[in-house]
Amino acid sequence: MKKTLKIGTLFVCGLLAAVSCDNFVNVDPQYTRSADNFFRTPGDYQQALTGAYDLMQTSYLDLWIGEIASDNSIAGGEGVTDTEGLHQIDAMTHGGVNNELRSLWRWMYAGVTRTNYIFENRNKLEFDDKARIMGEASFLRGYYYFELVKFFGAVPLIVDRQLPPGDVSSQVRTPVTEVYAQIEKDLQAAADALEWTSPVKGRITKGAALALLGKVYLYQNKFTEAAATLDQVINDGGYDLFNNFETMFRVANEGSKETVFDIEYVGNEGGSYGCFVCLEGFAAVGFHGIRGYDGPVYADGNSYNLPTEDLYNAFESDDPRRDASILDVDAFIAAQEDPTAIKYVKGAGGHTGYYNKKYLKRQDELGLGDNDLTSPVNHKVIRFADVLLMAAEAHNRKPSPNDGLALQYLNRVRTRPSVNMPALNLSSTALTEAIYRERRVELAGEGLRFFDLVRTGRAADVIDGFEVGKHEVFPIPQSEIDLAGAGWLQNPKY
Repeated sequence: MKKTLKIGTLFVCGLLAAVSCDNFVNVDPQYTRSADNFFRTPGDYQQALTGAYDLMQTSYLDLWIGEIASDNSIAGGEGVTDTEGLHQIDAMTHGGVNNELRSLWRWMYAGVTRTNYIFENRNKLEFDDKARIMGEASFLRGYYYFELVKFFGAVPLIVDRQLPPGDVSSQVRTPVTEVYAQIEKDLQAAADALEWTSPVKGRITKGAALALLGKVYLYQNKFTEAAATLDQVINDGGYDLFNNFETMFRVANEGSKETVFDIEYVGNEGGSYGCFVCLEGFAAVGFHGIRGYDGPVYADGNSYNLPTEDLYNAFESDDPRRDASILDVDAFIAAQEDPTAIKYVKGAGGHTGYYNKKYLKRQDELGLGDNDLTSPVNHKVIRFADVLLMAAEAHNRKPSPNDGLALQYLNRVRTRPSVNMPALNLSSTALTEAIYRERRVELAGEGLRFFDLVRTGRAADVIDGFEVGKHEVFPIPQSEIDLAGAGWLQNPKY
């Protein structure tokens, strides 16, 4: 059974109110113990940290949007009004009124608020394990701000303090460079405080902090810094590629040597359709399931986030990662002993014939209660193959390239035994393009494609409807602009 980080006290119930309160940065104190009578024991700090972890449970939106906004998948679902915000993003018609973007904004700021609550009270007590707790809190704040800046660009930066509701109107949007500087500071602090391993599954480690820091550098085109940081993860972290690509995403293989940073889920009832932030299971998996399915292996779901034929064809024809990453449902049915006994429904929200096999609902991995909401499958946010490919790109694109090492990292991903694709021998821009192609197929369905295209300037070339100077970031939710009253300008052209 997984050891996960769950919390169920009045303290966190109060912090959950921050998700739905009028002001995104406000912690509603109605149901909480105040700092005056909290943070008196090490357990209080641990409890607050667990509450700060909890907002990572909403990561399904990051995965969905990162695929649906790109050329990798379509929104799918029951119809175009089923989770309408995803269909708007799919069509590049999204604006400031979008439920999914508003949820992402609020949930990430709720996470920031929880970490700031810890930092605001960090000096109330000294104890042996405090450095580790503060290191994990530093990572979490860096993670939440990274999500905000990569989606929305300049965002209000609030550090080490909470704001009374009346002060929200004074907060301005902080320039992207300053937000990134704080993220770098937090992630470096986390890496300095944490060990490479943790006795508790799901805890943040030094490797997770350094890998995310390397990614943050890469997103800013700081290739020299990214290469040095990611090399440290590769050389000192003890990670390796998992020996079976096809089964890597199964529950039985979670916590493998390839996992650098994942978000833990359990198959318990913890929320509902009215409280996705309360879920203890990974919603993406249930919603990816085959609509109306009645047959072996897989289970009925909601047909969201459907891979495109373009993604399917992006794989080399003999690349085993294609069929390990994408389920061709009609081909699967045709191969069964009695194909006529298997049924499924094509969703009116779109149908490609393909499903995200990495995160697909299966009969032997069902959660309790409404199993569309309770999948125990973890979200692999950064795995070692991603680290190798980020490092390859950084070495190839830095001012003094090291194409030899870049090629070594690329081929390590391609030629591992369970993939066994031919090694490449390229350099310069040809190697750059090969690394981009490899990222697409290796990381297909994992929520990275849109941001890879944006940060490398290729989005307009492959995403229908993408407008340069607009769609690199998403619009600030209009409701947040109205609530803040601080004169925030909407992102350009929205």
